[in-house]
Amino acid sequence: MKYKHIFFDLDCTLWDFETNSHETLLELCNTYKLNAIGVDDYEDFIRTYKNHNAKLWDLYRVDKISQKDLRRERFQRALADYNIEDPILAEKIGEDYIDVCPRKNKLYPHAIAVLDYLKERYELHIITNGFDKTQHIKLEHSNLKPYFNQIITSEKTGVKKPNPLIFSHALTLANAIKDESVYIGDNLIVDILGCQNSGIDGVYFNPERIKHAENPKFEIECLSKLKKIF
Repeated sequence: MKYKHIFFDLDCTLWDFETNSHETLLELCNTYKLNAIGVDDYEDFIRTYKNHNAKLWDLYRVDKISQKDLRRERFQRALADYNIEDPILAEKIGEDYIDVCPRKNKLYPHAIAVLDYLKERYELHIITNGFDKTQHIKLEHSNLKPYFNQIITSEKTGVKKPNPLIFSHALTLANAIKDESVYIGDNLIVDILGCQNSGIDGVYFNPERIKHAENPKFEIECLSKLKKIF
């Protein structure tokens, strides 16, 4: 195989964001006793929060809002849907979420076994749109950090995926070239089209087997399938 460098996305590719986030949100609902102030169904509240968070992340990804706006607004808007207008409460929940969630360590099945296999054969790196401090905490608490030579975050780089600049910056830091590099991620637009438009082959991690019309270089539904590619 021609590849020498494998770049990974972190959230929803190695680190199980949905499970870790959901667990954190349930804990916070209980900690702040949201049922006492009008949130009768915690699962419904979490769905409401996730909807707002996804929309705000879409804006953040294209630089329409700041990191500070994203962190402030997502819980304010979720609480407001329950007629709870309490910016201080929203800020406290938001701060606790940022503190607690990154310390969760649920990974996708076979993540460690695959990384053990790949580490012996390739140079491994991370490219993530997540916040710099938060992503490093995730890597440390899930014991992933030793696997990766370079950890490139959009916050530190100054541009976000799918901007080609973050991929070229990653290549420079890793001392890699396009033809010897491949990128693995779960988002067709941000990860796969982003890397392939930058001249880097992509592996689309699609555990939900979502139908699509794109043409990634490779597609897998389980991380264990990486052993067959590499």
